[in-house]
Amino acid sequence: MTEVSFLGCMQGMVQYLPELIPHLIQCLCDKKALVRSIACWTLSRYAHWVVSQPPDAHLKPLMTELLKRILDGNKRVQEAACSAFATLEEEACTELVPYLSFILDTLVFAFGKYQHKNLLILYDAIGTLADSVGHHLNQPEYIQKLMPPLIQKWNELKDEDKDLFPLLECLSSVATALQSGFLPYCEPVYQRCVTLVQKTLAQAMMYSQQPDQYEAPDKDFMIVALDLLSGLAEGLGGHVDQLVARSNIMTLLFQCMQDTMPEVRQSSFALLGDLTKACFPHVKPCIAEFMPILGTNLNPEFISVCNNATWAIGEICMQMGVEMQPYVALVLPHLVEIINRPNTPKTLLENTAITIGRLGYVCPQEVAPMLQQFIRPWCTSLRNIRDNEEKDSAFRGICVMIGVNPGGVVQDFIFFCDAVASWVNPKDDLRDMFYKILHGFKDQVGEENWQQFSEQFPPILKERLSACYGV
Repeated sequence: MTEVSFLGCMQGMVQYLPELIPHLIQCLCDKKALVRSIACWTLSRYAHWVVSQPPDAHLKPLMTELLKRILDGNKRVQEAACSAFATLEEEACTELVPYLSFILDTLVFAFGKYQHKNLLILYDAIGTLADSVGHHLNQPEYIQKLMPPLIQKWNELKDEDKDLFPLLECLSSVATALQSGFLPYCEPVYQRCVTLVQKTLAQAMMYSQQPDQYEAPDKDFMIVALDLLSGLAEGLGGHVDQLVARSNIMTLLFQCMQDTMPEVRQSSFALLGDLTKACFPHVKPCIAEFMPILGTNLNPEFISVCNNATWAIGEICMQMGVEMQPYVALVLPHLVEIINRPNTPKTLLENTAITIGRLGYVCPQEVAPMLQQFIRPWCTSLRNIRDNEEKDSAFRGICVMIGVNPGGVVQDFIFFCDAVASWVNPKDDLRDMFYKILHGFKDQVGEENWQQFSEQFPPILKERLSACYGV
């Protein structure tokens, strides 16, 4: 059944689900393995509905039975149950926290039971669990259960073994979730990732020089290693400082950022952004070399590469401050072009808008003259995102730029008003910045013109600005 027709049927099915779900849960214990595995799959399609009900009604019984099926004697059933459980984890998120001990006991027991193919699905279920419950996993008893079998597998697998991929992906999620809880394991994991990157680069170099003598490397090793390093930087924050100091990761990153394969560049820019947040003193000496490469990759032909490069530039702005000045001309024209392109994906628009705002926050004199060229798409891109730190820094940048070049916003002021109204509760000093700009504009045009102008506002926008800012 296609996804679309399934979703179409779903609406009509809802009324039957309170009776159907318990029946399907019973089918998980059927004598026939085929019935058990199909019941797993079918139940996974209704995970969203199950989670929307009170947990004792269906979530708890479904979870309990699925966990039993994860330890089923039949491999096909194990596979179906493990996949279904991963889907349930994605939907349930922190609803699973009360049952973590029970869940981990089952998943860890499965490690001893599973053969090669199903182990890969088990890694996915563990990684998804970490993504879903986040820092709630950072408890000594959970770490004691989960980490020994993962590290045992890690030690068993050779650097050339493709089974490392799913394990590295799984560990990346676990490291991000455990945060400081991952510290005891971080050194060997970090070193091995650096080694994997180094080996792959060396093999690529030999292959490019003597293709008849050497095989082309599998660059997926490097990609997953870079992603796990990102997970470590994000999870450990400042604790990663010592590891970076004792390795040549910045030199390797310089090479990876120039790789011909877009996925390698995508992962390198993500790591650059995470290292910028975690330990900028190690990144700063490389900025002069890195910025031209980042500028070259602001090419929307490769959406994910462009997205990560844009995000990394924004993070670098926040650390560099006024020292970003020499690099504005390298990146700003590309960013302005991207934000004005038709059919640019939403995430890229949002990241581009945030980075333009951050660039304007640290270098307002350089960016503000271009305000008129990006203010409208900037406002429409950011009106729909939730209040957060990135949005905060971007809006501060816009306010500072409006201070430098108020004329740049005049024609599109209604869009600015709408974007300001999208804030639920800005910090007090940011609210003051909004207040000053709105009242400054109103005073500038005079009461009568303001009345005419605000007549164009949708009623909800008018009410919100009046209630929050008294205009």
